[in-house]
Amino acid sequence: MPSFRDLLAQAKSRIVEVDTATAEARINSGGVLVLDVREPDEFDQGALPGALHIPRGHLEAQIEGRATDKNQEIVVYCAGGVRSAFAAATMQELGYTNVLSMAGGFGKWKDEGRAWLAPVTLTADQRNRYQRHLLLPEVGIEGQAKLLGSKVLMLGAGGLGSPAALYLAAAGVGTIGIVDMDEVDESNLQRQILHNLDRVGQRKVDSARQTLTKLNPDVDVVTYDARLSADNIMGIIEGYDVIVDGADNFPSRYLLNDASVKLGIPVVHGSIFRFEGMVSVFHPLRGPTYRDMVPVPPPAELAPSCAEAGVLGVLPGIIGSIQALETLKILLDLGDPLIGRILAVDTTEMSFRVFNLRPDPSNEVTWENRDRIQIMELDGLCAPGLSH
Repeated sequence: MPSFRDLLAQAKSRIVEVDTATAEARINSGGVLVLDVREPDEFDQGALPGALHIPRGHLEAQIEGRATDKNQEIVVYCAGGVRSAFAAATMQELGYTNVLSMAGGFGKWKDEGRAWLAPVTLTADQRNRYQRHLLLPEVGIEGQAKLLGSKVLMLGAGGLGSPAALYLAAAGVGTIGIVDMDEVDESNLQRQILHNLDRVGQRKVDSARQTLTKLNPDVDVVTYDARLSADNIMGIIEGYDVIVDGADNFPSRYLLNDASVKLGIPVVHGSIFRFEGMVSVFHPLRGPTYRDMVPVPPPAELAPSCAEAGVLGVLPGIIGSIQALETLKILLDLGDPLIGRILAVDTTEMSFRVFNLRPDPSNEVTWENRDRIQIMELDGLCAPGLSH
């Protein structure tokens, strides 16, 4: 039977081993994946910047899902160079063609004064709660920690705000603000899933806080039991990373647009009508905004509310969930958000169509003009909120 030393010698004979100086030069040249195969407690004490962490015991099960390019150059390290040698040999057997094991491991790297960082860490409970996120290389521990440090404001705790807030809280967004001045009514319960029959008559912001904190105690729910107005909107939205727009009236939408443009805060817009809905992302720094889509509000008779026209109860669940998804994409800088695009959903034929949205050259409420934007009540008609 071969001994441990025999097995290690066999592994090293099949792989390419480099010293720490060579590893550093390769990493600094760019395009290299750095893989840490130590145990979680070791990783938490410090690691190479940007390292992907997969403990050696989970390597075979996880590596192909988290390092999909088998031809990419990969530098593997452990504490002293033993586990990384076995890991490199295993990866070669899995078809990885350009794997290097760093001799001396993290211990030598650190002793030589090379760059390292104390990684972002999660508690054991958080690792368990968000483990499906942590398996995604696009999220991982750093992304989850970013979510926990993020702040999202919900405009409304109704049909759209309910599913969006639930999924954002479940995802671990650390601070969720909720603006709503209404109370729970029995007619809300057909679609507003934040609330229940026991809370009829209760303030919606209080009901929402109860639901979200029971779902995830990591989340700090900040409530604003007030009507959004020109007097309070800047103080409410300032400091938030993203705003989820679930408003059901045009004055609030234009007021939100002008304030968010002035502060440079992206807005994930959603709207619903009967069996149809739409989602777009209005990012003042990266694309068109609400005034580019709807320069002036339509007459009231052409824009009935859900209370007047009705809405299929499941529709806001679909649209609100998409809003939550777009919010997470913005927070994580993930994929291609709906900036400059409108996603239209028709549930009667179950169609999803995407339309391009371009900036309106006549729209003066822009990030470039932010110093001239005046936040004003809209009193029916909606003139541009700029000073001249």
